[in-house]
Amino acid sequence: MRFSFYLQPDLLQLFQPFGVINKLVMLRAKNQALLQMQDVPSAVSAMQFYANVQPSIRGRNVYVQFSSHQELTTMEQNTQGRGDEPNRILLVTIHHMLYPITVEVLHQVFSPHGYVEKVVTFQKSAGFQALIQFQSRQSAVSARNSLQGRNIYDGCCQLDIQFSNLEELQVNYNNERSRDFTNPSLPSEQKGRPSQPGYGDAGGMYSLQSHGDRQMLDKGIVGFPQMNNAAAIAAAFGGGLPPGISGTNDRCTLLASNLNPDRIDEDKLFNLFSLYGNIVRIKLLRNKPDHALVQMGDGFQAELAVHFLKGATLFGKRLEVNFSKHPNITMGAETHEYLNSNLNRFNRNAAKNYRYCCSPTKMIHLSTLPQDVTEEEIVTHLEEHGSIVNTKLFEMNGKKQALVLFESEEQATEALVCKHASTLGDSMIRISFSQLQTI
Repeated sequence: MRFSFYLQPDLLQLFQPFGVINKLVMLRAKNQALLQMQDVPSAVSAMQFYANVQPSIRGRNVYVQFSSHQELTTMEQNTQGRGDEPNRILLVTIHHMLYPITVEVLHQVFSPHGYVEKVVTFQKSAGFQALIQFQSRQSAVSARNSLQGRNIYDGCCQLDIQFSNLEELQVNYNNERSRDFTNPSLPSEQKGRPSQPGYGDAGGMYSLQSHGDRQMLDKGIVGFPQMNNAAAIAAAFGGGLPPGISGTNDRCTLLASNLNPDRIDEDKLFNLFSLYGNIVRIKLLRNKPDHALVQMGDGFQAELAVHFLKGATLFGKRLEVNFSKHPNITMGAETHEYLNSNLNRFNRNAAKNYRYCCSPTKMIHLSTLPQDVTEEEIVTHLEEHGSIVNTKLFEMNGKKQALVLFESEEQATEALVCKHASTLGDSMIRISFSQLQTI
């Protein structure tokens, strides 16, 4: 595939949903890139999707076509990887890396297969990589056979493992980027000095600091230590939290006001606020019928909801969304419980959902549609909520999806809150906002 524009992290995000990316070569002089997927069906799926949807990076269009190259050869492959010839040192590439990967995480993943002597992490054009040295070749072979192609975390951080051609790793410092477990007395890295100039630098994007215990990640290969959602959000938003989000908030309950009491209910509020995190409880205030309390799964998700929903228009009213003085919503006759609802969007693949967080737009994205659905059926299902400007029905990974463009953001928001989790044909459809500007 060729691209007329390059920004490596943004470019990877365009194609990671379609499958594993094996190699990426940036042709800076030509303002292009060559990208190799793991298999042909993944590449075909990406091509089919972007034939119908114009991809863009930071406001600039990206043009995609198949390349004449059948196989990419990168510098790392020539100097470090030797494929299937066994060696006690493994070259590990992390694909679809949405959470930070540290030396400790890699040690926890690989040590069940034998004694890990050394770990070095670094950033190359192929992505985030690591060299892992076992005490024996047999342990390295066992690790590769067991872990190749598996995810560290649920839905992301996929392992691509080959044998390195290096005979011995040189580790000078014990820190977050490199570790010699046979020599714990090594010093930590001197400030401002790269730990492994011969291998590369891990980069700062994934060295995010923890802000305390947060939501437990879905289990991938093993049960990992807790990782806070700040890291997930920051990675999903290109390495930094969105403006106005501190990443340290611990208030989970929000007060939504200026609602339309004649048209709003708990389920409609759930459909809207669940775009930004899991919902625990919702309570409409009977003494203030245009007010409601919404308890989010954690403080980061509450910050996202405030950031993206404040000022949105729904049912003719401009929403106010602020943090409540109440730490949580107590159970009662007027409280709706959603903690265990399978409609919560962040139960699995949380990092992927964070990536799609945005303010309400005129465009909505429909998924889990019936395979035989038509554009006419989609229009009929949604047209009561406003003027539909355009629609596009397409297929991705064998599943029908659609984009629907309304005349206004308010109309699209109404369609989402009223028709998310509704039934179309024999399917319960899912709706979210799309950040695409046109179809």
